[in-house]
Amino acid sequence: MQAFQDYYPDRFSHCFGCGRNHPQGLHLKTYWDGDGTLTRFTPPALYSGGVPEHVYGGLIAALFDCHGTASAAAFAYRAEGREMGDGQPALRYVTASLKVDFLRPTPQHVELALRARLVHHEGRKVRLEMDLSAGDNVCAKGEMLAIRFVERTSETADPPAP
Repeated sequence: MQAFQDYYPDRFSHCFGCGRNHPQGLHLKTYWDGDGTLTRFTPPALYSGGVPEHVYGGLIAALFDCHGTASAAAFAYRAEGREMGDGQPALRYVTASLKVDFLRPTPQHVELALRARLVHHEGRKVRLEMDLSAGDNVCAKGEMLAIRFVERTSETADPPAP
C-alpha cells in the first residue's frame, strides 16, 4: 500500500517533514486507519528537547503539520469520491492554523503514532483533530484547519497593486 505522500507530484515533494525528494527530511508516511489516518515515526536523538531522552516541541508541531495536511488531502479525496493518483489534478492542502496541546513529555527512540480524525469539511476547508501517542500514552493533541492549495497562474493571479 502506498502512503498518501507517495502520490504527491514532484514539485510538492520537497517538504522537510513529508517530502520524498528532501534528502535530509523525515520522509513521513500517512495511511488510512479505518475512518481516520495514521503516521508512525521514531524520533532519533537529533530531536532532543529540554527533558533528556525526550522530543522537543517543535518536532511535535512539525509532525502534526505534515500528518495533518496529508490527512486533509486524503479526506478531501474521499469526500469527492476520488483516489489519489487518479490522473486528475492533485489535491494539496496547507496549514491555515495549528493548535498543539502538550500533555506530557514525548520520549525519543520510541515509535510514535499520529492519528487524525475529520471534524468538518466544507469547500476548501478541512478541520481535523489529531493526537500523538507513545504506546498507550497520549503525549500531545492537535487541532488543524487546512486549506486547499490553489496554484496561481497568470489567469488567477491577483492584479498588480495600483
